[in-house]
Amino acid sequence: AMTLVSVIVPTFKRGLVLIRALASVAKQTYANWELIVVDDGSTDQSENIYRQWAAGLSLGQQIKFISAGRNGGVSRARNLGEAQAQGQWLAFLDSDDEWLPEKLQMQMPLTQNFKWIHGEEIWIRHGVQVNPPRKYRKSGGRIFRSCVDICSVSTSTVLIDREVFKSIGGFREDFPVCEDYDLWLKLASRYDAGFIAQPVARKYGGHSDQLSTRFAGMDYFRCQSLAEQRHNPNLTADEKVHLARVLAAKTEIVNKGAQKHGSPWALRI
Repeated sequence: AMTLVSVIVPTFKRGLVLIRALASVAKQTYANWELIVVDDGSTDQSENIYRQWAAGLSLGQQIKFISAGRNGGVSRARNLGEAQAQGQWLAFLDSDDEWLPEKLQMQMPLTQNFKWIHGEEIWIRHGVQVNPPRKYRKSGGRIFRSCVDICSVSTSTVLIDREVFKSIGGFREDFPVCEDYDLWLKLASRYDAGFIAQPVARKYGGHSDQLSTRFAGMDYFRCQSLAEQRHNPNLTADEKVHLARVLAAKTEIVNKGAQKHGSPWALRI
């Protein structure tokens, strides 16, 4: 029998693009999924839009709608989704991205050998396809070093063993950004990553409400993540040296910025 995959889509006031994301799940060639939409305290028409869409497909039991109540951030929303999930595998999709139809079908065979799997993606910026910078090139296997350098895995391409996700504590709810960077470090230090070298998703960017465009203190949170990994027993000596080097460089950048702008993001690591 096909393994059940729980697809978790957090959304906050994104009613219109949300349907594009949800429709891309409904079009999957791999059939055994459940879709969990977590509304993170939206005040727009998200819920009505979503319910009308779902009513038009006779998918009924395959789709759940959870309200997070207050706006508690994307980590909390995804973790709430996991708490309601029935599947052995979790897949995450951001409400402004979309999957390609074969996404799950391409990735599920890799679940025999890997605890987490990701894939390539197509970048759309302001409606136009662009080539991601070289530094964003993705790969599989032991990818810890590249996860230190950059957020080198895209949440909307990931498939994770649910027990593994729970064992490392899910997404950090105390991080307003870089919660993904933090999770990939923890996963990559413990498990090799499965990887699909062709695109499994389209990532849309360039809109003003993206957290990453609004948030100046991102390196502050990356430094916190890196600092916590310094004594991780799963790291090789080389990986520890690399982590220490990147942490020192990022800490310096953060502290210089804090002095210059009088920002609250100074670090004492």
